[in-house]
Amino acid sequence: MPKNSLRVLMISDVYFPRINGVSTSIETFRRDLRDRDVEVTLVAPEYPERHEAPHTHRVPSRRLPFDPEDRLMHWSKLLQTTGRLAAENFDLVHVQTPFSAHYAGVRAARRMGAPVLATYHTHFEEYFHHYLPALPRSWLRATARRIARGQCNQLDAVVVPSHAMRETLTDYGVTVPLHVLATGIPVRQFQHGDGRRFRAAHGIAAERPVALFVGRVAHEKNIQFLLEAMAHLRRRLPDALLIVAGEGPALPALRRSAQALGVEANVCFVGYLDRADALPDCYAAADVFAFASRTETQGLVLLEAMAAGLPVYALSEMGTRDILEPRRGAVVAPAHAADFADGLADLLSDRPRLARLAAEARDYAGEWSGPERARQLADLYRALVAG
Repeated sequence: MPKNSLRVLMISDVYFPRINGVSTSIETFRRDLRDRDVEVTLVAPEYPERHEAPHTHRVPSRRLPFDPEDRLMHWSKLLQTTGRLAAENFDLVHVQTPFSAHYAGVRAARRMGAPVLATYHTHFEEYFHHYLPALPRSWLRATARRIARGQCNQLDAVVVPSHAMRETLTDYGVTVPLHVLATGIPVRQFQHGDGRRFRAAHGIAAERPVALFVGRVAHEKNIQFLLEAMAHLRRRLPDALLIVAGEGPALPALRRSAQALGVEANVCFVGYLDRADALPDCYAAADVFAFASRTETQGLVLLEAMAAGLPVYALSEMGTRDILEPRRGAVVAPAHAADFADGLADLLSDRPRLARLAAEARDYAGEWSGPERARQLADLYRALVAG
């Protein structure tokens, strides 16, 4: 390896084939860091579905009863794997998730005498009550804050994907350096989708106005809000369609809700789409990207949509503010469902405005390219190693 090269041991409780923002972030950074002379070796759970990736060590795992999509690595096997790798003396340890990976990562770093940092991807205090509804929300929130504070203060540095998340961790009492570094996106991957092909495959008329949501179909994504907005929107645009692309635990409940709201003809659940072909086609098929999550630490899908030339119409909450507030290729939406629907109807009905926003979105997304973000992370790695 070149003289200034680095070897990084990265540990995560989640990775492909599990599809979410953490997996996408890891994959994007790993690919682009290679061009910065940073070799990343990843430790991640083993899944029933195989997913081959170079420099990846899989740890036997078991399913979680309250979250069947994710896996819990066997602690003894995780320690065996990280202990064996620690003997190779990596330059730095990068933890991606605050569960088993955090404790194993800190232990491995101490053993090697190497710096350890973590990326704080998820605003857990707003998530836990969806999965543990029997426990008091105030207790869950306080517990999440206490755990986050304790874990972060064990580290040498923490990477956060947005300024809002830095403010949140500071309010928790985190005292280690907090570095705002958003995940970049593979811009070119989303620039050549075939929207006509997608519409034809799903029986969507070429002239039908389409809003799109892409992401994990989970309660914290606030997709129920989008369904309620569709109930208002159809009064002004009876043929408007909301496409929901993704899978997750809230899907059955959302299907029932769409029927109860009388919008089943205005909502199309298309499931998970392959990121190489089907997802770019889906972005290209839509007129507007609609997003209502209040808990995002960044919101990578907003940037993916913009890279595809798709204007974004979204709530400005938490991490999405960093993307939305410049108002380039994006419109900040009101937080009431009826008002959200009115704004969406106005946008879908104004083709010149959509075209102008689409051009802005493409230019803006280019500023969030993966290689530039990888350069910034590589510089942070080297600064930590230099001490």
